[in-house]
Amino acid sequence: MSDTEAMPDWEKRFRAPRVSLPHWAEDAPNRCLFVSNATGTYELYAWDRKTGYQRQVTDRPDGTTEGVLSPDGEWIWWFDDGMGSSVSDLPSYGDEFGVWRRQPFSGGPDEPAVPGLAPSYPAGLALGRDGRTAVVGRSTDEDGTTIHLARAGAAPVEIYRHRESAGVGDLSHDGTLIAVEHTEHGDAMHSALRVLRPDGSAVAELDDTKGGTVELGLEVLGFAPVDGDTRLLIGHQRRGRWEPLIWDVATGEETDLALDLPGDVSAEWYPDGSGLLIAHGYEARSELYRYDLATRELSRVPTLRGSVSGATARPDGSVEYLWSSAAEPPAVRSTDGRVVLDPPGMKCPGSVPVEDVWVDGPGGRIHALVQKPAGRTGPFPTVFDIHGGPTWHDSDSFAAGPAAWVDHGYAVVRVNYRGSTGYGRAWTDALKHRVGLIELEDIAAVRKWAIGSGLADPERLVLTGGSWGGYLTLLGLGTQPDAWTLGIAAVPVADYVTAYHDEMEALKAMDRTLLGGTPEEVPERFEASSPLTYVDQVKAPVYISAGVNDPRCPIRQVDNYVTRLEARGVPHEVYRYDAGHGSLVVDERIKQLRLELDFAARHLPG
Repeated sequence: MSDTEAMPDWEKRFRAPRVSLPHWAEDAPNRCLFVSNATGTYELYAWDRKTGYQRQVTDRPDGTTEGVLSPDGEWIWWFDDGMGSSVSDLPSYGDEFGVWRRQPFSGGPDEPAVPGLAPSYPAGLALGRDGRTAVVGRSTDEDGTTIHLARAGAAPVEIYRHRESAGVGDLSHDGTLIAVEHTEHGDAMHSALRVLRPDGSAVAELDDTKGGTVELGLEVLGFAPVDGDTRLLIGHQRRGRWEPLIWDVATGEETDLALDLPGDVSAEWYPDGSGLLIAHGYEARSELYRYDLATRELSRVPTLRGSVSGATARPDGSVEYLWSSAAEPPAVRSTDGRVVLDPPGMKCPGSVPVEDVWVDGPGGRIHALVQKPAGRTGPFPTVFDIHGGPTWHDSDSFAAGPAAWVDHGYAVVRVNYRGSTGYGRAWTDALKHRVGLIELEDIAAVRKWAIGSGLADPERLVLTGGSWGGYLTLLGLGTQPDAWTLGIAAVPVADYVTAYHDEMEALKAMDRTLLGGTPEEVPERFEASSPLTYVDQVKAPVYISAGVNDPRCPIRQVDNYVTRLEARGVPHEVYRYDAGHGSLVVDERIKQLRLELDFAARHLPG
């Protein structure tokens, strides 16, 4: 028996080669850029469709996933982090602090993409079709957000600066207009828009956060792909969910599409500007449509039931998309019937489908997704796997982690609590001031259903999650100490005050929005929402994993929490690894899940 044949399915799901949706160059559509784990680490790859040639572009110890292909297809820009503060002279990979580099599409040495710009956190990037222009967004603790216009052979010029969060949205087709998303009003959850000329002067403003009792957000979706066209496709929330409209930034005219779809809607232009590719997400699943701008007709783009994680319209009118479901692994498909990229090597085993559950909660009906071992009856040891974000949601898409728990005999419950996206603006915006406590009320309601329905064994309940889900895990163990048998928290917020002071600037802005101020301005809210406040109430064994270079949930605040656990003698284990907010190395991901499975096996009764 070969090593592959002997390998358990849960490990195969991590090791099986995967690819992202290929992004293609606007003026050289046969040239593409994608991400793959083919070498055991997620890296960027170039692909020439005309010749079939593929090559690995980046090769770093902790992987690389942030890259952009220039519109002319000549250059690959990629973000090189690991330049933040470190206890050694070695790069602190995963700290998200660094510079853009670029490499010729056909291969060759990397070079600084924008000489003269110091390392920073990235805040958007847009590349011009002339091959000489870039608009680069930067974020630092010292400067807030700055945006720079860079032209080949000249020093970069600052065209925007503000203390609050902002980012580059897009550069017009002819390079004369720059769209910026900003939160100068102080609400990091709801952006306003400004369009600038290359000299930094303002052309137009659009701000839905003013003049009403409810603040609404806007987002840049992209300029029309036509020279001289001043139409900007944007997203808005004016009817309680995300929808697209077309804003002519020269005349101020707004064309409301008013699509008859119940969920959140995003869009991108077809390459010839004749229509829009519509992505519609509703109740944890998604689908695609084509909207014809001339006839205003909406037609369905055929996809299977599940989730579309990304889609793009090609010049020939076909649509390529990355699709999966909880039961079926991801694949890059085309509406012409092809599988666009099918990497060689072992095939990823499938899993079991999800079941939809709706539970009445304190703030409305809560949607949960349930997976359980096939052919068996409960009650099961049950894992409540809580998503991060918090502005995110679990969906009917393939996930190796939950599938591994099911393989080991657990039921898995994922909860789209208040604060999750995909259920309307009010559901997402409910998460303010009582941060963490609101989400846990919804999780508690689903827990009660899971026990009452016979799905979950009340003596074998695991609360787990990563990032914000890790934060909710630690907060839940302290505020609901009798509800959970054990907790497993990955890259969590553990001490909210210290996390605020140590985290990257963009997350400081988000926390000020969520809690209504800084720890000094609203200390009672930070205290009420911090897991450290309730650490003395924790009864269940706790497992924590954390990246030592993490800029989002920094290591010092995790150490503060662990010190308190140690002082009380609470059973706990801590795994620290040399990366940031998670790892892009397959072996490391497998190791971490193996440690979690082992911790649960040792501490759950039976």
